[in-house]
Amino acid sequence: MAGNEADDAAKIAILKDALYDEVRDHGSESRLFSQKDLMELGIIPAGNLLLLVRVVQALTDDKLFVGVNSGAGIAWRWRSREDAKKYTSLPNDETMMVYAVVDEAGADGIWNRTIKHKLNMHEAVVKNCIKYLETKGFIASMKNVEHPNKKMYIKANLRPSERATGGPWFTDGELDSAFIAELEDIVFEYIKTHSAYLGNQGLPRDAAGLRAPKKGIIKTEGGEPSRGVKRPATEITNDDQQVAASGPSSKTYHADGTAVTTAPGGRPRGKVYLPMPAGYRHYPTVLDIAQMINDAGITNNTTLGPHEIQQLVDVLTYDGLIEPIKVNGRRGYRVTRPTKQDTVAFSERQKQREQTGGVLIDAPRMGVKPPANGLTEAPCGKCPVFELCEEGGPVSPSNCIYFMRWLDIEDSAVARPNGVMVV
Repeated sequence: MAGNEADDAAKIAILKDALYDEVRDHGSESRLFSQKDLMELGIIPAGNLLLLVRVVQALTDDKLFVGVNSGAGIAWRWRSREDAKKYTSLPNDETMMVYAVVDEAGADGIWNRTIKHKLNMHEAVVKNCIKYLETKGFIASMKNVEHPNKKMYIKANLRPSERATGGPWFTDGELDSAFIAELEDIVFEYIKTHSAYLGNQGLPRDAAGLRAPKKGIIKTEGGEPSRGVKRPATEITNDDQQVAASGPSSKTYHADGTAVTTAPGGRPRGKVYLPMPAGYRHYPTVLDIAQMINDAGITNNTTLGPHEIQQLVDVLTYDGLIEPIKVNGRRGYRVTRPTKQDTVAFSERQKQREQTGGVLIDAPRMGVKPPANGLTEAPCGKCPVFELCEEGGPVSPSNCIYFMRWLDIEDSAVARPNGVMVV
């Protein structure tokens, strides 16, 4: 009898190692193997179900297999031998259970109170187990940007997930606003210079062959264009003379503080960004921007993929600085209002920021100021109590404090008993 038991133990040990190696060759640690999957591996002879149960139980006792309740029933996933040795080295079941819960949490980590509620243990027992595991270097504390005030734990050999750390936009658990702002500037400048061109430099090479709309074509009396006949130079209106007659030129200022002379109609004179002609197919995509940033080494040791670049592009799109355009199945982006954009080189603007302490007076950080109209300028366009405004109500146009501030008549205005303002 003793000899048979020894033979059975040796047989189980051989089948256990063979089944473990076969499972590792057929899937990652996250793959679940059902009873049928284990039987189809061909390790258990003659499809002996009882023998399979004994082998799986032996692997589970050695912490090499982890039982999981799946939708189709119980299943197993394998665990590395290194992790299994950690489990078998733990002093008691409580510590082993705490370590198992932290292990199951993965790269997202787990809150210490969640461990307590899951295991229904006393708080002192959980604290002692966590202290022991930290001392042995099995687990480590971590910060989670979603729960900055909670004490989180993770396996010491795991790297926290982007969900926990916030990805490249967070540094030591804090949102890196300066880093994001610099990248937004770079992405915007790249899209601007690759989706528009300076009028005094001509079309770029990738737009060669595209023609701008024809101008100065004479039309016949019936309104049809007279093909091939252009308007003589003597018949073309001299816009410069009209502008000179209409009034003096005015000056506007770019974000860099340099003056640009403009006509009364608002047309800038000199170099200006112009939109690409119809049919242009090389608007920058997210992949183009990601490759440019990584090739230039702008982010040092941080690698930004298309997902992170898409987040920056989405912010610029929501701010109205760029807009998507789809050409031949590829989704590119182009700058909005190109003729109003700053024509100073990005490197020059950076030098000016350094000289002024990072601030450009009376200029947006990038792009141009959004267009304004009467509705957006008047208080009613952005009134927080618009729904309550009516004569005789708690808020009315006759006693509106927002109108007083907008018209700058707070000090000189006098209110009558009926609420009518008199200046």
